[in-house]
Amino acid sequence: MNGIDRRGFAAALAGGFPLWAAARRGGGGEPPAGGDAQGQACGLTEVPGIRVGHFTDNRRPTGCTVVLAPEDGAVCGVDVRGGAPGTRETDLLNPVETVQKVHAVVLSGGSAFGLDTAGGVMRYLEEKGVGFPVGVGRVPIVPAAILFDLGVGDPRIRPDAAAGYEAARVASREPVAEGSVGAGAGATVGKLFGPQAAMRGGVGTAALRLPHDVVVAALVVVNALGDVVDPASGRLLAGARTPDGRRLRGTVEALLAGEGPGPPLPGRNTSIGTVATNVALTKAEATKVAQMAHDGLARAVQPVHTPWDGDTLFALATGAVRLEQPALLVGTLAAEAVARAVVRAVMKATALPGLPSASELGGG
Repeated sequence: MNGIDRRGFAAALAGGFPLWAAARRGGGGEPPAGGDAQGQACGLTEVPGIRVGHFTDNRRPTGCTVVLAPEDGAVCGVDVRGGAPGTRETDLLNPVETVQKVHAVVLSGGSAFGLDTAGGVMRYLEEKGVGFPVGVGRVPIVPAAILFDLGVGDPRIRPDAAAGYEAARVASREPVAEGSVGAGAGATVGKLFGPQAAMRGGVGTAALRLPHDVVVAALVVVNALGDVVDPASGRLLAGARTPDGRRLRGTVEALLAGEGPGPPLPGRNTSIGTVATNVALTKAEATKVAQMAHDGLARAVQPVHTPWDGDTLFALATGAVRLEQPALLVGTLAAEAVARAVVRAVMKATALPGLPSASELGGG
């Protein structure tokens, strides 16, 4: 994934500028503040003006994750690929609709109940005077997407408006917490053969930077029906386990061998996320970037976009940097950032009783 051929491809896209395979803040060889030994940057908050906050309810667990745009908003597109989505305000993001910018994106657990979190974020933003001017005041524009995590713990505990408000209140430019936090607190993967074979999912984030301050980043909450693989090596990292629970089964391989899936689990899945960039995009271009970003899910989740997933990705553009043909470059990098974020989500997750993590099972 990080070989010379990929760098060369990115260099051609960027007009001769090489892609920095791991995001860096300057010309030195050290990881940026908040990075790890592999040079991982702050993730989504590497994009100037973007803030991220989590609310984690460890009673179940469940939670929500809020992405705050700059106060004057960010152009936003969306693409919904899964067959069982749960969303809010996505019609507004159609390029032909009037409102051009959003002020936050909310990702939440709790199934459709979790859509209440967006109301709390609206309240927080209204208190700050942030929103779309309507003459008598300002209306914050807050699209949202949810995942189903009610099967982990007490389903009566789910994120609400107060959870959304708190996640917005604590949102910051600090490095983004990953793993079993926020909207990923109750996330699981590998459920095609039943929940008893599943493993822990979570939140992951990754950022890519080009010279001249072009940044493209992604944050993904991985709660997939399918397995997670490392696109660089093809190695299976997390997913459905064998009946003894000790090894990874390989969902696609099992289906190809003629094994049938378990009973339908409608709604119990879904990977959702946000990509962001400081490049200027129109709503149509942001929509195209969101579409291209799904290629990252397809590289790292197998199978993906199933009838039982509600896979949804938003794309935010703050507009500080202008490029020729921006959707081509940003969409290509967005797919790469999404794939890396998916891998980080399962590798940073922690185990629960009956739900091992990738690191615990040896997937890493």
